[in-house]
Amino acid sequence: MSVFPLQACTQSYDWGKLGTTSKVAQYAKMADPSFHLDEARPYAEASLWMGTHPNAPSRSLEGQPLPQILAENRDLLGSKRHKDLPFLFKVLAIRKALSIQSHPDKQLAERLHKEQPNVYKDPNHKPEMAIAITPFTALCGFQPADNLVQNLLTVPELGVLIPQPLIDEFVAAREALTSNSSEQTKTVLKESLRKVFEALMTVNPETVATQAAALLARLSNSPESPTTNLVQTLYSQFPNDIGIFCVYFLNLLTLQPGEAIFLGAGEPHAYISGECVEVMATSDNVLRAGLTPKPRDVKNLVGSLTYSMTSGEKHLVRPIPWGGGGDGDGGGEYDDGMDARGVGKTKLYDPPVEEFSVLHVSLRQDETEHHRAIDGPSIVIATRGKGEMVGSGDGVGAFSLKEGSVLFIGAGEEVVWKARGSDGLEVYRAFCE
Repeated sequence: MSVFPLQACTQSYDWGKLGTTSKVAQYAKMADPSFHLDEARPYAEASLWMGTHPNAPSRSLEGQPLPQILAENRDLLGSKRHKDLPFLFKVLAIRKALSIQSHPDKQLAERLHKEQPNVYKDPNHKPEMAIAITPFTALCGFQPADNLVQNLLTVPELGVLIPQPLIDEFVAAREALTSNSSEQTKTVLKESLRKVFEALMTVNPETVATQAAALLARLSNSPESPTTNLVQTLYSQFPNDIGIFCVYFLNLLTLQPGEAIFLGAGEPHAYISGECVEVMATSDNVLRAGLTPKPRDVKNLVGSLTYSMTSGEKHLVRPIPWGGGGDGDGGGEYDDGMDARGVGKTKLYDPPVEEFSVLHVSLRQDETEHHRAIDGPSIVIATRGKGEMVGSGDGVGAFSLKEGSVLFIGAGEEVVWKARGSDGLEVYRAFCE
């Protein structure tokens, strides 16, 4: 069968939201009434590791692992003949900040896997995209150079943590760029930032603890601001951690539901709070440097960052109407993908990688939407409302959907989405074509 429901896996981490406050737990309970929900337990990455990752592979309702199903039915993966599902789909429910981290490119991942296979357990890169389903806060990418200069010159604790000659060098490199915007000058600025950031990340723990306490004390007498509030939050979660100071280096973004960010290799980031659906290349390679009790790999993280300095908007993925949607009337014609309000019923998030894209379907009561066949595998999760998905293939039939329902859709399958009930229907569909 080319379409079938999946049982996804709940993963519990210290940073996850607790009990019924977590969308992950809510989805798991809705999809499986027998799911035991512990109100004191953190439910972080999704009931809903949805895919073939060996740490938590999804299964059919009969209990067959998805990797086995795909190995025995290669046609489900499409004409590109992927050896496996090329992406991993998740839901995150974040109560406590995740680590300051980045992900290696393929070349570095292959080297790290060869050198430290017990730490870096696969040779793949891990580009990722997060789409907010509730207000979602993250640090991502280095701030513009002018912001960094201001912070280095006005945050006294940074002047203690980072040698003054390195700060002076960075300020001078930024000033040089004003009169000379050559690639060489830009490279000098990036190299100067690398030195500054490396110095910050390698400060001895005793000095970090002293300056973190000094920063917190100073800010207690300062006016409220997003930065001040975040420093105080991170200090409460990770006292004396160098990652607290990354607030002055990385862009702070708050996404509203439906807004998305993409993070390629070498982009420093940390998810702070909120809930999202996340899709990534199938890998678990993470370079950590702060806000974590886990092992840190500062050397490889510092050596592999892009040191691109720009606003956080650079990382936004703006959805566009998808041309493969229609009104679902079965006539074989695709309309313009708009409903009666002139709003697209299916939107496409299409980051600059080949492993994945995401479709977001939003229907009001009794609306329908038709999706053309996609030449590649898909995994779907319903995040709001109720409805059904009707397939076109022989024996596919209809599948009921409610919050937390997860489906696998094989390559070449046309489907129709139907909303039932006053809450309409919302689904996210990760796919590769």
